[in-house]
Amino acid sequence: MAESGRATIGALLRDAARKLDEAGIAGGQRDARMLMAHVLGISQSRLLLVETDEADPRHIEDFERLIARRLAREPVSHLTGLRAFFGRDFKVTRDVLDPRPETETLVEAALQVPFLRVLDLGTGSGAILLSLLAERPAATGLGTDLSEAALSVARENARSLALAERVEFRQSDWVSQVDGRFDLIVSNPPYIAFGEMGALAPELTHEPRMALTDEGDGLTAYRAICIGAPAHLQPGGWLMVEIGWQQGKPVSDLFADAGFSKVAVLPDLDGRDRVVQGQWLSAV
Repeated sequence: MAESGRATIGALLRDAARKLDEAGIAGGQRDARMLMAHVLGISQSRLLLVETDEADPRHIEDFERLIARRLAREPVSHLTGLRAFFGRDFKVTRDVLDPRPETETLVEAALQVPFLRVLDLGTGSGAILLSLLAERPAATGLGTDLSEAALSVARENARSLALAERVEFRQSDWVSQVDGRFDLIVSNPPYIAFGEMGALAPELTHEPRMALTDEGDGLTAYRAICIGAPAHLQPGGWLMVEIGWQQGKPVSDLFADAGFSKVAVLPDLDGRDRVVQGQWLSAV
């Protein structure tokens, strides 16, 4: 505590981390530091420089409000409004899936193949598509989503990353409103089976259900994508999708049955199946 009796930044951080840890939230200290940095409007690296400073009453109120919401298992990204993904910050809201580190496996795989025109099905925040365009300055893209609210977030992210002139976003049920052909089609569709929803982390209840589950066996979107993608791929183009860690075989079988060649299942950094890819060699 400071001499006046007012809490210091460091004391608030320690108290918040303890509460988060006691609530069973992994990484309580990390979350507390992210939220404090957000409240103060500084980088996390500067927190060490201000830990002995008295906290402004307004900052105390804002910080404690955010900690209470985190204790209610709201994701940190929803509290700060931002999520770091593939080296960039993306706006996120309750209307989009929170982009996760394992999804970067899909981006890394896509960057291994040549493309000038890319389609992202179920784009959400636009994190996958915009990351690809940022890494390939000559490329252009189209992102589709059934949710107009999600598309609004994606458009805002495109503007903030200075990519708006190279991307279009369109409301569509998978490829229903898509025209033309692409060198690359990517997607992170809802792949959680209905029966698995009850076992998910509480944080996921704050994310759009339609982005998480197909309310069926978790494979509905892959069936639709495998049927629809060939008509929108250039000969030699690639289809790449994120999958759940147990879906490598069923999804790769769908790729093979649809006529894709060079079908492969790629692991994430934890060694779990994460991406299925295949090349379309025939004209439709």
